[in-house]
This record gives sequence, structure tokens and C-alpha cells, in this order.
Amino acid sequence: MNSVITAAVSSSIDSFQMSPGALLALNAVLAFMMFGVSLGLRTADFRRVLSRPVAPVTGLVAQFLLLPAITCFGTWALDISPGLALGMILVACCPGGTFSNVMTWIGRANVATSVSMTAISSLAAVVLTPLNFALYGSLNPHTREALQAIHLPAENMVLMVVLVLALPMALGMVVGAHFPGFAWRSERHFRTASLGVFLLFVIISFSKHWQTALEIAGSVLVLVIAHNAVAFLIGDLASRGARLPQGDRRAVTMEVGIQNSGLALAILFTFYPGSGEMLVVAGFWGVWHLVSGLSLAGFWNYSNRRLADVQERVADSV
Repeated sequence: MNSVITAAVSSSIDSFQMSPGALLALNAVLAFMMFGVSLGLRTADFRRVLSRPVAPVTGLVAQFLLLPAITCFGTWALDISPGLALGMILVACCPGGTFSNVMTWIGRANVATSVSMTAISSLAAVVLTPLNFALYGSLNPHTREALQAIHLPAENMVLMVVLVLALPMALGMVVGAHFPGFAWRSERHFRTASLGVFLLFVIISFSKHWQTALEIAGSVLVLVIAHNAVAFLIGDLASRGARLPQGDRRAVTMEVGIQNSGLALAILFTFYPGSGEMLVVAGFWGVWHLVSGLSLAGFWNYSNRRLADVQERVADSV
């Protein structure tokens, strides 16, 4: 499988590269998404983490320690090709995705916990995403040589994460605090527009090499689906181990399972445009985790409504 994927990707590697203008637009979209999500953030969300830290801390441990470590050693044990393995490790090292809050809300879980985790993980990613990628990419002997070959620019990566995550988040919080009416009216539109533009980037990227994507889609999609399922499972088991209530447990599960693959794509297009296998993994993640996350949220919503109906019938019978 590895040789087929590598050959297919290598045959059209140039089609993954983006023009400087398109690259700037992708980073702007990420910043736009972070700004929109942060309109509803308040300093009280950070104080909540300090006053009730168990759920956010559990999520951060699962997201920045357990998921990258398990991904690293899992790709090593399964002898995944270096390019695909590095792509999986990079996605695992990214913070929670910006749509986890919406999916947590749909699933009737604790949105406050989700929002707090998104904010804290986005700030932590400034340091932890480059650090974890360098660490776990070098720990796996199969990816170590490939990581050294692409010359990891840690300082530049930190700067990019600051520009597309930290600064837009700070700006969104300031605008939201001073113009709450605008924040309330526009937050949903920001999310919808961001999702549409991000999916457009993924579609355009894959349209340039659709034949290659078809050749490797089955194999890579299996890896992405399995990896995403492991991420959800890590979040669920970690929150159960911390004995969190159901609302917090579901929020943590969603936050760990919905990774910011858009950040991974921006990092790859910026620093490693020739790493085709890594780009394919991040691109497939960008689509699949939306499908899996919305499906899980819908199942939770349905389960809650069923439980409410049963409780109502029992109360009526009494």
C-alpha cells in the first residue's frame, strides 16, 4: 500500500503547490475563522478554566499529549509510510478545530467547556504545535529522516500560528466585548462563511489532482477515518477517567476529535508544499472530521431527545 500511495503522490507533486496569493488567502481564511469564533469569547471563559479546570485540563492533556503520542507510536507500529505518518502526526499536534463549539452545541453538550478549551488550546498551540511536531516526528524512526529532510522552520511556524490563531482571537475578543450586538448577530454568519470558504479551498486543491486523489483515496481515507475515531476515543476515555459529567465529557470528546486541519494545511502549503502525502492526509481530515463530528453531535442530540421523551412519559404515567 505504501509504495502505491507514494508513487501516485510523487507523480503529481507539483499540483499541490499554491501560488503566493492563494497561500495568503488560505491563511487569511484561518484568521477570519478564528476571529469569528472569538467574538463570543470573554475573559470570564478563561477565569472559568481557572475556577473549574478539570474538564479543560483533561481535554488539553488528551489533545496535546495523548493524541500526538499515540499517533506517533501507532504509525511506527503499523509501519505507515513517512509522508502519511508525518501528516497524521502534524494533524494530531494541531489545536481543536473552530467548529467543535458548534458541534458541541448541536450535541447538547457543555458549550462553555468547549469554548474554553478552544481558546486555551489555540493559545497553547503557539508553542505546543511546533514543539510536538518536532518531538514526535523525530521519535518515530520512520519519520525522523523525512522530518530532517524538510528542515523544520520552528521560529517561522510559531510566527504563523501567532498570526492566524493568537492575534485574530485577541482581536475577536476585543470586538466582541465592545460591540456585543454585532458579535451576537454575526457569529453564526462568520462560522457559515468560514466553513464554505475552507471547503472551497479543499475542493480546489483536490480538483487539481483528482486522478491522484482517486488512486489513493481508499487507502488514505481508511487511515484518516481510523485516526479520527482514535481521537474521539481518546477524548472520551480521558474524560471518563477524570469522571467528568456527561456534558463536559461530550465537549472534551468533540474538542479532541475535531482537529484544526486547516492550520495543518496552512503550515504545509507554507513550509512544505512538496510534501504531497502530508497534504492529502490534512485535506481528507478537513472534510472527514466535519462529517464524523456532525454525525456524532446528531446522535447525541437524538439520544437526549429520546431520553427526555422517556422521562416525560414516565412522569405522566406516575
